[in-house]
Amino acid sequence: MSRTAPAPSPTPAPTGPTAAPRPAGPRMTRRQKLVLALLLGSQFMIAVDFSILNVALPVVGEGLGFSLSHLQWIATSFALAAAGFTLLFGRVADLVGRKNLFIGGMVVLGLSSALGGLATSPEVLLTARVLQGLATAAVTPAGLALLTTAFREGPLRERALGLNGALMSAGFTAGAILGGLLTDLLSWRWAFFINVPVAALVVILAPSVIADSRPERRPRLDVPGAVTVTGGLLLLVLGLTQAGETGWTAPTTLASLAAGAALLIAFVRIEQRATAPLVPMHILKRRSVVWGNAAGLIAFVTETSLVFLLTLYLQEVLGYSALATGLAFGVLGVGTVVSGMLGGRAVGRFGNRRAIVLGGAVQAAATLSLVALGTSGSWIWLLLAATFVGGVGNMLMIVGFMVTATSGLPDEEQGRATGLATMTQQVGIALGIPVMSAIVTARTGAATGPVAVLSGVSTAILVNSALVLVGALLAGYFLTGRNRTAAAAEGEE
Repeated sequence: MSRTAPAPSPTPAPTGPTAAPRPAGPRMTRRQKLVLALLLGSQFMIAVDFSILNVALPVVGEGLGFSLSHLQWIATSFALAAAGFTLLFGRVADLVGRKNLFIGGMVVLGLSSALGGLATSPEVLLTARVLQGLATAAVTPAGLALLTTAFREGPLRERALGLNGALMSAGFTAGAILGGLLTDLLSWRWAFFINVPVAALVVILAPSVIADSRPERRPRLDVPGAVTVTGGLLLLVLGLTQAGETGWTAPTTLASLAAGAALLIAFVRIEQRATAPLVPMHILKRRSVVWGNAAGLIAFVTETSLVFLLTLYLQEVLGYSALATGLAFGVLGVGTVVSGMLGGRAVGRFGNRRAIVLGGAVQAAATLSLVALGTSGSWIWLLLAATFVGGVGNMLMIVGFMVTATSGLPDEEQGRATGLATMTQQVGIALGIPVMSAIVTARTGAATGPVAVLSGVSTAILVNSALVLVGALLAGYFLTGRNRTAAAAEGEE
């Protein structure tokens, strides 16, 4: 499939990737704007849901009787379900229709949010969080596939994906701020209840606004592949979470990681022999898919875990409240929104590979500067400046990842490609915090107090910076030289 049309499309000019005059660029139709607003609104809501409870966890635990050691499962249960089932639901979307799965997922998200808000015991709350995670695993890939099929490959898709990335990153930040406000002014229960009217609005509008998208032929579900990849991801995330809690050498950690790795290896072998694979090998052989997703994994692992590290710094070292911590991350949100709005144009001008490398380098440099943080409150200015610049770089990297990982594929394979991209995002979010938490724990040991916490945070920040720089450079290196001819050759394998 050609990446761009050599001549104007016979369809109205605003929908074509190159039909509009060059100075103004292609324009969205009114329907495309409605679709974009609805899908971006739902993705923003999903992103808010990831982080809205983080600053309220101690209050939630106190209200429902969670022990301190089990408090993390309020976040982990959500992350496990979201990361483990994303790829499976990306395929289910091709079976039942992406529009149907998107709407059904939003219904479950609204109902599970109401259940969480009404919870009176830890068991009910964790059930609600698992259901929210499953709904997220359904809504996110289906919504992203609907987005990429609504906009043909080219400037309009790049712009839409840039806005999608901006709002998702802004949603993580907004969730922290909103969680602090709702907890302080009303109750932590409103962190759940706020989802209900938004989900209801999307469910009401989606049937008339969104056009369905599915392959021409109804595919079969690869059950062995679905079982192995879902089980492998669940065990891998569980193992890394246990590593942050009990250490890397704990039997449960080693057993979970080993079992997860074995299932993922089995998944690859199953896919090589399957007649209707969950992820065809020709997609996994594309450098754009493999290294685009690798860059995305690094981007989400490093930035979400950096927020966790800086939360420790602000609250444990500088003594900030939950609300003040959330507000401090507002600057990061501004940086990601600005970069997301301009990211599509940057990718169109410089190319996917350069956008990934440039974004990673900027994020790494900004993160590295945070190693200088001290125990004085005056260091907040360095934190604010660095998180703004780092947010710009991170979002540029994310937009480059999204465009790269979904480019050069026909519409019938967008469900698989976006399922992979969404899985990368979910796994990155789920893995970042336990990995960086394990580094902090290993550095501080049994020591407590602001100085010990700062030492552990600084070490983890240094690792974080090195990880994003190495990841961006590797992705850039292996994406070098990728052009239309290479992409076509890869697609024929």
